[in-house]
Amino acid sequence: QVELVESGGGLVQAGESLRLSCAISGRSVITLATGWFRQAPGLEREFVAVSNWSGSSGRISDSVKGRFTISKNNVTNTIYLQMNDLRPEDTAVYYCAADITMTTFQRQPRHWGQGIQVTVSS
Repeated sequence: QVELVESGGGLVQAGESLRLSCAISGRSVITLATGWFRQAPGLEREFVAVSNWSGSSGRISDSVKGRFTISKNNVTNTIYLQMNDLRPEDTAVYYCAADITMTTFQRQPRHWGQGIQVTVSS
């Protein structure tokens, strides 16, 4: 089975940066595509970013492109979301997720972490 555990969330002021981490364990064949979703209060869960296994290809949501960066370390089985110039509208629960392809990941990942809170104050 696949397990994903997020860390690094918290409360920051607008304009500051934060890096989320996600430790992944399980079969690599079903974790080839890994990345992040988020859900703000009262809103639907939305796609944020995804990376392929090697980290050579990926996609960033237009809403965060230029501020957020996804990366991964296959030695430690960890993926990261570097969030710069944070804004109050970035406040949400951020979920680490995994699926076998980037296409299916963006539709609905099969595996999810428990989520971690990121709060940005103005």
